[in-house]
Amino acid sequence: MASVSNASPPRIAVIGAGIAGLAAAIRLRLQGAHVEVFEASSTAGGKLGELVLGDYRFGIGPSLLTMPEYIDELFELAGETPADHFRYQRLDTVCRYAWEDGIRLDARADPQAFAEEVERVLGVPAQRVLATLAHGEEKYHLTGHTFLEKSLHSPKTWLTPEVGHALTRLHRLDLMCTLHQVHQRDLKEPHLVQLFDRFATYNGSNPYRAPGLLSMIAHFEHGAGAFVPEGGMPAIGRALYSLAERTGVVFHFDTPVDRILTRHEGRRPRAVGLHLADDRQVMFDRVVSNMDVFFTHERLLPDAPAPTRVLAREKSTSALIFYWGVDKSFPELDVHNIFFSDDYAAEFAALEAGTLCDDPTVYVSISSRYDKGAAPAGGENWFVMINAPFATDGQDWPALIERTRERVIDKLERILGRELRAAIVEECVFDPTTIEARTLSHRGALYGTSSNDRMAAFMRHPNYSRHIDGLYFCGGSVHPGGGLPLCLLSARIMTDVMARREPWPAHAPSLHNALSSQKDDA
Repeated sequence: MASVSNASPPRIAVIGAGIAGLAAAIRLRLQGAHVEVFEASSTAGGKLGELVLGDYRFGIGPSLLTMPEYIDELFELAGETPADHFRYQRLDTVCRYAWEDGIRLDARADPQAFAEEVERVLGVPAQRVLATLAHGEEKYHLTGHTFLEKSLHSPKTWLTPEVGHALTRLHRLDLMCTLHQVHQRDLKEPHLVQLFDRFATYNGSNPYRAPGLLSMIAHFEHGAGAFVPEGGMPAIGRALYSLAERTGVVFHFDTPVDRILTRHEGRRPRAVGLHLADDRQVMFDRVVSNMDVFFTHERLLPDAPAPTRVLAREKSTSALIFYWGVDKSFPELDVHNIFFSDDYAAEFAALEAGTLCDDPTVYVSISSRYDKGAAPAGGENWFVMINAPFATDGQDWPALIERTRERVIDKLERILGRELRAAIVEECVFDPTTIEARTLSHRGALYGTSSNDRMAAFMRHPNYSRHIDGLYFCGGSVHPGGGLPLCLLSARIMTDVMARREPWPAHAPSLHNALSSQKDDA
């Protein structure tokens, strides 16, 4: 294949139309590249896909939107007004919490209102709660812009004033404590400690092992805010797919990739195209993989060197998800609800042992609260999830599902004081093996690798290949990690890394600059 001329931006292939793949395609296209996306399924969105059971609709994956500005940013880069294409509203109550002992607590999004509710219900001084949230926000401002928004694998990242300032405040980052120890120290009251410990699960980690730095996650909900999009979470994927099409990205659905083609050019091989499952070869100048990095190496690069230490890192937790169409209304529930286990430590011990405990914490999300078309009149669409271990050999998932389903229903009926079992008229179940099969997340891990040690952030796979030139990565299995906001950031980081490693000709056309010029003229 001829090399790219000095006047031409590159032809770039993106493998996978998940949320990070869509964001990467949009960014690269706006920089002027010719971008083609190859997706094995028939739709875009990845884990933000939709499941239809009779008259009920469900988002199959993430159910909570935080940091929507990362989505808005993509429309703004394209010269569009985000609200013309994608709308969302902020929740007043982030989550409704319940315990077996009768305690109920509404976690208000506003920090002051949340702190006052905690004081009223649990007797914890509001100022103690506000101080804990402020400490988490401080950690985010000290480290978030470096750890989440930049490549940790570039020396230039570590030579910034931000890093220098963070180093002077190391004592404030709680790197030597676990998240649970931080919350015990700062909050003390057991119900509240458990509530804050739950934030470790936002990246599939264990609060009894994850570093105290992760207490910054609480800031995302009670500082930046929690949101719901019009049309439910799948609307995010639909909106970004439409944006990508408008910018000129070319999509190939139902087109699995069989192998990444490489050619030796100098000291290292270079990615030069794709071999498709239908035996076609398509040539490109660069390749971006939004596929799980484990499967990218195992399936698409079987003969190339693999970063075995990184790929062998401990996986994040997975999930057991029940999608229930319920033919009655439960007004005592909110959009997001948590029913806590009586023994949180035992729950995580079971997960680390590769199984499920007898009394799991249950998360219930009801998107039909705001997306009225997601359930028939008088009914609700229940997304019921419990933390589950990643898939390993020897797990009997049919038996675990049967046993856990009964215990989950018993728990919900007991706490709600209402009959639920007979109201479930539609049902589908995803376990870790289902999640792996449907989303190609290795072992069904929802967030790639866990954050259960202090070095986790540094040990994630970089956003580029150290062994193959012209090969880049985005998505939840690489830096900065899993979850919707971080997947979107991975696309931003990847395009920045590509620009540094392989700068485009200064005079190459940029669609973003052209759109900005048109906007200024208008």
